[in-house]
Amino acid sequence: MRSRMISRLVPLLCLVCLVVTPVAAAGCSPAGGGDGGSGAVEPEYTWRIASAWSEETRNDSIQVFTDLVNYYSDGRIAMEFFPDGVLGSHNEVFHALQEGDIEMSILAAYVDLVPGGMINWVPFTIETFDQAAMAYDIPNGPIHSAAGGAWEEVGAKLLWSASLGSYGICNSVRPLETPADFANFKFRVSGSLAYVMAMENMGEGTGMTLETIPWGDLYNAMERGVVDGCWAAYGHLIDHRFHEVTSYYTELGLGWDASNIVMNLDLWNELPADLQDAITLASIRAQERDLQAERKNSFLYKEWILNNTDLVVTELSPAERAVFREAANMPEVWEELCTPWLDQHYPGENMTEQLLDDMDYIKSIVG
Repeated sequence: MRSRMISRLVPLLCLVCLVVTPVAAAGCSPAGGGDGGSGAVEPEYTWRIASAWSEETRNDSIQVFTDLVNYYSDGRIAMEFFPDGVLGSHNEVFHALQEGDIEMSILAAYVDLVPGGMINWVPFTIETFDQAAMAYDIPNGPIHSAAGGAWEEVGAKLLWSASLGSYGICNSVRPLETPADFANFKFRVSGSLAYVMAMENMGEGTGMTLETIPWGDLYNAMERGVVDGCWAAYGHLIDHRFHEVTSYYTELGLGWDASNIVMNLDLWNELPADLQDAITLASIRAQERDLQAERKNSFLYKEWILNNTDLVVTELSPAERAVFREAANMPEVWEELCTPWLDQHYPGENMTEQLLDDMDYIKSIVG
């Protein structure tokens, strides 16, 4: 897998520093109609792209993507973005996309929906925006490539990924400095089995219990003490106001929040090559824009937390993070959850070893 991505790694370090807007990105139009998306061409396709979430920066990036698809297709595609759950809940939108009732959406690769979805965000795999830029590079980044196969299995085409950033742990009990500090935590987890397994391993022997609570109910659950904490990026602390119902945040680097923008696979396969190229270029530009915007947010959100709240932030050293990573027993997580799916879909290629080697190589480049 590395041989397909190495040639793109160094240029990508420069690309991720760009903030791309529809105006700045409008230097070429791969569909070649010549009208530049002015609206004079009658659209051949009228699509909807949906989000069940209310996340400002991601929504802005998806709107950029929508505008670029319309522009790069020279008006042959007319797409409209529907954010904030207007077209349904996350799972409702997922099934609507499978059926072709909605053409595109941003979705989380939960394994109850996408059996190979754990490949998209295995704990302790991606920790920084530079690493994410390479791992999710379109089309040859190692995670993008492998996760694309997982989405195709459920009838969807992976276009690009929107990264909120690195997960830490917020809680209302105590500062989290070692795995022993998980003692007697009531901790919220989702349907992401790799994260659940990592948390179980880190909390083994501490009396920590894990509770599955829907994301939309989490604020109230922490406010009422149903759970003591959850994994979260800085964006969650502010956008979802978790800083109001917790007292401590540890920059653990537990995992990488990358939701996926996907489209109906049958629709993708029916498109002419020039429109596929237009959508791919829009995806590349939107992902670049999103990575840079969220990178900026991660600094601004942290500064706001430090200056405007009483939340105690714990910054772990690399050695201290390594203690958590060792306790998480990531080789076991990969072997039990990832390797069976990878071996089934990439027989004889030893994809687990390839992915881990690729990630080690990426970290050797950017740290």
